[in-house]
Amino acid sequence: MTHQQGLHIGMSLAPTWLSGEGWRRPDSRVESLFGSDFALDIARRSEAAHLDFVFRPDVSCVVADALQSGSGFTSLDPTVLLAALTRETTHIGLVSTVSTTFFPPYLVARQLQSLNWLSNGRVGWNIVTALQGHENFGLPAMPSAEERYARAAEFTDVVQRLWRSFPNQALRIDRDNGVYADPAQVQPIDHQGDFLQVQGPLNLPEQGSRIPLIQAGASDSGRDFAARVADIVFAPTPDQAAAAELRRDLSRRAERHGRNPADIRLLPGLSLFLAPTREQARELFMDTHARVDKARKYAAIEKMIGIDLTNWPSDRRIHAADLPPLQLLPGASRTHVSLLRRLIERESLLPSELLMRPEVLSAAHWQVIGTVDDAVEEIADWAEAGVMDGFIAAPGGSFGSVYCFLDEVVPRLVERGLFRGQYQGATFAEHLQRY
Repeated sequence: MTHQQGLHIGMSLAPTWLSGEGWRRPDSRVESLFGSDFALDIARRSEAAHLDFVFRPDVSCVVADALQSGSGFTSLDPTVLLAALTRETTHIGLVSTVSTTFFPPYLVARQLQSLNWLSNGRVGWNIVTALQGHENFGLPAMPSAEERYARAAEFTDVVQRLWRSFPNQALRIDRDNGVYADPAQVQPIDHQGDFLQVQGPLNLPEQGSRIPLIQAGASDSGRDFAARVADIVFAPTPDQAAAAELRRDLSRRAERHGRNPADIRLLPGLSLFLAPTREQARELFMDTHARVDKARKYAAIEKMIGIDLTNWPSDRRIHAADLPPLQLLPGASRTHVSLLRRLIERESLLPSELLMRPEVLSAAHWQVIGTVDDAVEEIADWAEAGVMDGFIAAPGGSFGSVYCFLDEVVPRLVERGLFRGQYQGATFAEHLQRY
């Protein structure tokens, strides 16, 4: 399948180059992690490259015993951080992550619509249900995946109805007749649902530009939710076969929900370790993961797939026959469990090899370790195969990978006709239109 339109590209604002040993490099800028300068620099450079959006993932807890060896999930609140970028950028989309499990919908509707006003229509909402952090919000335990996604569906509907409860056209600002707004158009939503009770209306009007929705779940419940509401699906797809299967499934589900499958854009995460030569890129990757905490990784593997590698012989490969029956433990991601099992079913790996695979090292994203040429060819190949609509870049190893991607890879994609050479709209929703 040949790609018939330009790719959509986002850039992760999570400091992915600080993972592993990356934060220890002299040029890592880890000291600026809790300021706005590093995010502002990336956002400005991404806008200069005409990317669709920058994206800030988020979690609502911290793993304290991991802090000695890295920053982990410590971060500024994404919506507050993006607010700092609204006056310093003009075109690029600003995607914030907000959980539907922990926060009230009225607050979320108000924050995102406020951000949409401040950015002149450039906001997107990455909808997550969260996997952990319940103890920080008064919950005795994390709800099941099915319950979280049922709540997410109701929550998203409530937020969108709150946005519509004060339509932009209700604003009259008629000085001559003394009419600021038409109150007849501002109506409560009077929502009484299974999880939420919200009266409304929202206390600020719609900005006028639609807020696109991003969804990152690839489990069965997550896929169905995405097929119902998402403009963009951000999912771990480590290879083209995984991306193609997800795209086919999303298309079938979208049709069942009465949507056009073309309205759902699949954007895999793309982990990039870039250097002038392949040898240098491989060295960057290996240096980044030189101190892999085997005990923690083995514990995570056992939690996900039930195989204890603690005393596993280093020269014995792990085969599909070694996999016990699937049993999802509390706190485990159904998506990552499935991808890790799929990897072992397809390949027989030594423990040392398994520890270096993205299904174990990170979020199981598509990965390129090589030169600018390698990255361009790999992206072009995926585009030609028609298995994605673009990607979200997550450069790794060093800040140099960030600059290399924006300054060298993206212009090459423009030369090939795979990406825009300039913006054709000013809002995030306009960037997602065909071009």
